Amino acid sequence: MKLPPFQALLEEHRTDVYRFLVATVGPSDADDCFQETWISALRAYPKLRRTDNLRAWLFRIAQNKSIDAHRARGRRAVPVAAVPERPTYSTSDGDPELWERVRDLPTKQRTAVFCRSVLGMPYDELAVLLESSEDAARRNVHEGLKRLKEELS
Repeated sequence: MKLPPFQALLEEHRTDVYRFLVATVGPSDADDCFQETWISALRAYPKLRRTDNLRAWLFRIAQNKSIDAHRARGRRAVPVAAVPERPTYSTSDGDPELWERVRDLPTKQRTAVFCRSVLGMPYDELAVLLESSEDAARRNVHEGLKRLKEELS
């Protein structure tokens, strides 16, 4: 089981691997996936135990890089024409059932959830408002959101 030189493997399969990646991730992500495929292959190449189907091995790596690219696409920020200064919310907007549930929360949780989620108030400021520690403020937000999630599920 002697491995051919890596450069020979690259030259033999580069076109097909690139075409596969263009088809699976699109032209904009294909270059990055192509590079990542060959870097991963180069790192693993000296440790290969079977050399009977190097082409399939390369395409498996390319397929994994393609899957990674699709997953990463879901985590990317979406460009917008203009970013609002601050989101505007009103308790009269949105889901009336949600606001009813928020109003039913215990006082500190209700205040914590609203001020943190709607106003974006930092925890140190919220702690002063609630007359508590920052940890207690975080806990009130967490418990309030947890309760809302359970009730609305």
